[in-house]
Amino acid sequence: MTKHVSERVPKLKNADMNLRLDKETYEKKLAELQRKLAQIQQAYLFSGQSGVIVLEGWDAAGKGGTIRRISAALDPRSFKVWPIGAPRRYYLARHHLLRFMERLPPSGAITAFDRSWYGRVLVERVEELTPRQRWQAAYREINDFERMLVDDGTRVVKLFFHITPEEQLARLEERVKNPLKRWKLSYEDFRNRSHWDEYSEAIDEMFDKTSTAVAPWHLIPANNKKYARIAAMKEIVGCFGKGVDLDPPTLDESVLAEARKHFNLKPDLLESLAGRTE
Repeated sequence: MTKHVSERVPKLKNADMNLRLDKETYEKKLAELQRKLAQIQQAYLFSGQSGVIVLEGWDAAGKGGTIRRISAALDPRSFKVWPIGAPRRYYLARHHLLRFMERLPPSGAITAFDRSWYGRVLVERVEELTPRQRWQAAYREINDFERMLVDDGTRVVKLFFHITPEEQLARLEERVKNPLKRWKLSYEDFRNRSHWDEYSEAIDEMFDKTSTAVAPWHLIPANNKKYARIAAMKEIVGCFGKGVDLDPPTLDESVLAEARKHFNLKPDLLESLAGRTE
């Protein structure tokens, strides 16, 4: 049975929406976190560990901007971002988790889902796209799915980006005015605002039913984009880096032998590259 821990369960009303970061602090923390992410990715490549990042949130809440800062730190050969939209007909005829199973990271890789399997209990619930008994069953199915991932050695970090209706409206206006952001805007962004209360209820129930000891939800106050990016990246680094050796990898003896031939390397560097033998 999946264990729920009450102190881990966030609520929208409890988020401090006034949290901010100044530019200088933001840039310093961003550089630190990006360096840590690069170290974690390198460690995963050698250890075979894997990680899944789930990003949910209101329209225009800043998920994309956070993903760009994460992507800037990681080698794309072992980092993949899946933008999740409405399922195509092939998946509509199959279990709702199938398309996500097919996109899970292989050993040594990290995958980010820009929206996720939680659409079952959010948009499909609010828009009445799924029968009530099926989206209610999804809470148990999702918990079992995430438990399976964690048991199999995949770390899962779940982030929800929360903004106020006023901040969302301001960002939608910016998208209208800025030609470089206009591609992000759709009719659905405005239509969904009429269901704000229904979505709020669904989000809080999602937290309550699926914030578990193995895969807790992290509520990110996102009215300030800089604060949200740093808060989200801290959660990712904390989850993916816990108990992981982030020291640079040692080199195979054959590689070291060639390095000795070609380079004038100091003895202490050679010792560190070979690793400890005692």
